[in-house]
Amino acid sequence: MQFQQLVYFVAVAETRHFTRAAERVHVAQPSLSQQIKALEQELGAELFSRARGNIALTDAGEALLPLARRILADAETARVEVQELAQLRRGRIRLGATPSLCTGLLPDVLRSFHDAHPGIELLIEEGGSHDLVRELARGALDLALIALPLPPSAPSLQTVELLTEDLVVVSAESAPPPGGGGELTVADLRTEPMVMFRHGYDLRELTVAACRAEGFEPSFTVEGGEMDAVLGFARAGLGLAVVPAMVADRAGPGLRTTRLAGSPLRRTIALAHRTDVAPPRAARELRRVLLAGRQRGA
Repeated sequence: MQFQQLVYFVAVAETRHFTRAAERVHVAQPSLSQQIKALEQELGAELFSRARGNIALTDAGEALLPLARRILADAETARVEVQELAQLRRGRIRLGATPSLCTGLLPDVLRSFHDAHPGIELLIEEGGSHDLVRELARGALDLALIALPLPPSAPSLQTVELLTEDLVVVSAESAPPPGGGGELTVADLRTEPMVMFRHGYDLRELTVAACRAEGFEPSFTVEGGEMDAVLGFARAGLGLAVVPAMVADRAGPGLRTTRLAGSPLRRTIALAHRTDVAPPRAARELRRVLLAGRQRGA
């Protein structure tokens, strides 16, 4: 009994027509008929009755059909499983992340993933959450790490909360400490010059909203930079910057970190992908690694 004979048998059983079955499996009708006859000889029983041009399953055919379907389904499962294993040896992942996460969270995660799957190419796109949502929607990314909540106009995405992180204030070590060295609150930022990210950056929006909730507009000495630029401006003494704590921890020398007292600023990061398209196997594995890290850190 040959695998292809079962494919032909199921096609005839489902179409009840030899010619249409041959078209379905892309083979000449005489070849299909010959293979069905060979299968019947192998089994020692007719599988179809061909009375007056009508094709019907015999009792033997009825008995074989569910078994043949199961064999074909198992073969397809095996093909998919092997293919997915192969995809973990090669392929690529298109991951979007905010620059702060590229600086703080991703280096260790990606190093661990690369060590386990060195054949997978990792393509990283930095951007603000709004930009990354748009890139997900148009299919340019497989996964993205974005800040919640999603904008009202966001497409349908599946999101899983990954972490909640505190925001802190960084300033130049060479300058006097903000707030005179005591506790610092969002309200204290009213009198402090600040360096600020560009428009569309979720950290900018979160900081400005917190200041407005305290009844003031923040004062910017420099604005428009990405994470590295903003840290550099703060290190040079141009003003304070509000950044994630994990970024401040990795910022290097020359910066002082001050926690925000009272109602601290926090942001929630989620891992997102489109709901209508399943991520490729390699991206699903990276997703698993990221979520496993979340559970270990909980």
